[in-house]
Amino acid sequence: MKTEIIEGILTLKVDMVSTLTLAILLLFLGNFLKKKVKFFEKFCIPAPVIGGLLFSIVALILKQSNVVNISMDITLQSPFMLVFFTTIGLGGSFALVKKGGVPLIIYWLLCCILAIMQNIIGVVAAKAVNLHPLLGVMMGSVSMEGGHGAAAAFGPVAEGLGIEGATTVAIAAATFGLISGGLIGGPIAKMLIDKYDLTPNEESKEKSKSYKEVAGIKDIGKVTSQMFLIQLAVISVCMSIGSLICDWIAKTGTVLPGYVGAMFVAVIFRNINDKLSIVKLDFYTIELIGDVALGIFLSMALMTLKLWELANLAGPMLIVVICQVVFIALYTIFVVFRFLGKDFDAAIMVAGMAGHGLGATPNAMANMSSVTEKYGHSTKAFLIVPLVGAFLIDLVGIPTIIWFINTFK
Repeated sequence: MKTEIIEGILTLKVDMVSTLTLAILLLFLGNFLKKKVKFFEKFCIPAPVIGGLLFSIVALILKQSNVVNISMDITLQSPFMLVFFTTIGLGGSFALVKKGGVPLIIYWLLCCILAIMQNIIGVVAAKAVNLHPLLGVMMGSVSMEGGHGAAAAFGPVAEGLGIEGATTVAIAAATFGLISGGLIGGPIAKMLIDKYDLTPNEESKEKSKSYKEVAGIKDIGKVTSQMFLIQLAVISVCMSIGSLICDWIAKTGTVLPGYVGAMFVAVIFRNINDKLSIVKLDFYTIELIGDVALGIFLSMALMTLKLWELANLAGPMLIVVICQVVFIALYTIFVVFRFLGKDFDAAIMVAGMAGHGLGATPNAMANMSSVTEKYGHSTKAFLIVPLVGAFLIDLVGIPTIIWFINTFK
């Protein structure tokens, strides 16, 4: 670390290793605060979001007070992002899709429609309040269905196209969406269950296999150095091939985030490996690597937010994200619930979609758990929602985002 005077203010330049160290410490701080503050736990606010945002607020105060400006080296942010999205791709087994049956396909299609509509609403609403359309995309499925991960990944892409403050807007919208998804999911499901007098079916009462059990992901496992290296090698190879593909596509003039290629290569490898058994994939270890990478990536992305860029955007941005919340509430009640069969499972899946459609899959699980604790279990919902929310939606959602970015850049 070193200091110098830039534009009349003391600037602290934090090197790559120190930035990584700070990101990890803030991740621990976020975990600590999440356990201590009921609000964070209730709305499933991710630990890196808590720690990272807290630091970015402190950095904002220090900068605005002309005390010190903190500049950090985020070289390692991109590799951690690539690792996380590659692990998501390795979870994309088409065999699991078959286990979900027709309801899974319907739910998936409904999520795809939601992703498209969120981008349309974002662009239209942004234009209505005199914001650049790409900021509307950032407040569309990037931050809503995509959550903080996609917000932190696509924000720099938009900034690279000259849209100042895109990452900050996307992260802020994702945070608003995360809280909103936790607020409306349970009440909507409760309203539907009470209105139509819905009860769990016999299969759900027996609590058959969950998504993780079907997918072969164990809650506990023994991680050996050999097994860890094998999974890391698979992830690295997928990342390298994906990067080559993205570089080739970029030469055509199409904007494509680096992690997209890695994720889709991982999906292809996973399904080929399921047939040919090239290597032994340990999904507990892969999930562990993904969780660590996501935590550090998000912590690093949040702690380097330039919150002062929100000053002139806060009002218009609030209008756009409120439109998103109102739409998903109406969409889940009047469209999703009906297409899924208007039964108990459909009501629980509505709570799930409100959660991951505005925030993240853990938010969806929290919504569904809060409802099922009172009314009874839904096997179908706990299989389908995380399966779609965790990775299937990305197969359509990400290409949709890329199309909107390239259309309105």
